[in-house]
Amino acid sequence: MKDLEIRNQKIIDAVIEKANRICPESLAMIGIYGSYETGDFYKKSDLDLLVLINDEKGWQLGCTFIQDDLEVGHDIYCTTWESLQKDALYNSPNISKLMDSKIVYYADKKYLEKLESLRKKANDILLAPFSREDYIKAENLMKEAEHFYVAAMFAEDMADIWVQAGCTLYYVENAIAMLNKKYFRYGVKRIYEELELMEKKPYKLCEMIETVLSGNSADQIKKCLTVLMQEAMHVFKKVETTVSVQKKPVSVDSVRGTYEEMFSNWRNKMYYASDKNNRHLAFMSMISLHDMFSELGDKMEIDSYHALDGYDPQNLRKTAQAFDDLIQEYLKEYQKVNLQVARYPDVDAFVTQYLK
Repeated sequence: MKDLEIRNQKIIDAVIEKANRICPESLAMIGIYGSYETGDFYKKSDLDLLVLINDEKGWQLGCTFIQDDLEVGHDIYCTTWESLQKDALYNSPNISKLMDSKIVYYADKKYLEKLESLRKKANDILLAPFSREDYIKAENLMKEAEHFYVAAMFAEDMADIWVQAGCTLYYVENAIAMLNKKYFRYGVKRIYEELELMEKKPYKLCEMIETVLSGNSADQIKKCLTVLMQEAMHVFKKVETTVSVQKKPVSVDSVRGTYEEMFSNWRNKMYYASDKNNRHLAFMSMISLHDMFSELGDKMEIDSYHALDGYDPQNLRKTAQAFDDLIQEYLKEYQKVNLQVARYPDVDAFVTQYLK
């Protein structure tokens, strides 16, 4: 223990001395994080340093080397204020460097105050009640996991499958941490321990991760990864219901023109697709209607409308009629606010009214 403390201090002193020699204004502070801060170190642990720099010259302080007597590699990596400012926004659970670094050197007290300000900003976010914004941050990481999951499903080479599966696991773990408004303090070595303490997570999350890592065939890895993703997405859907957006009541201004737009954009396409037996046109028109309903439903307190329920690939005439029936049903949103559909017997009648 004493020898490691002496070794660590020599590295820290070397960074300070080099800064004084070649870039005296560049080094703001040095902090220790990672295993030497948490107490999880052993004789082959590397020293994780926050070497916080003020300018471009400070990058000269960065260095990597291998200490042969202990067979330990060290990475003296420089960090900018801009990087810590991003960490303070808490868009990732990997902010231990900002939150937990034990400061062992600072060039000026003002840097300590600046660091504390960033820590407070992050801590205020962490302590605030879970919100829709917090959910979206976690969801963004889950979408990254979905991206790599799909890549894993299409991969054929085992090495590629492992790469995509590894990226999937990384983003699932990070997404779950964000869903719980936590950050990882103890690193990869103890990530299962930290995940187990989180409330909002799939049942037996760590066991499911282990089943992926224990896979001995492409099919087994993909199957276990699928189970993990399904369970994680189920948790996300459950949490989403608790942080729904505050929707606005239907009003004349919010729905005016929406029925006419649906009619204009897709109604005649539906019947044209039926006459020409064009499934693609019919299907994509229904998808477009679905998207419009989703967009409106995200903003307003409208009823639920399920466009794809009416799609019948074997009967496009029936599909077109289902489209018609659905947008007619949507007119009850107009009725809620006593809004009339903008209809004219001919274009001359429209022009007369339009120019008034």
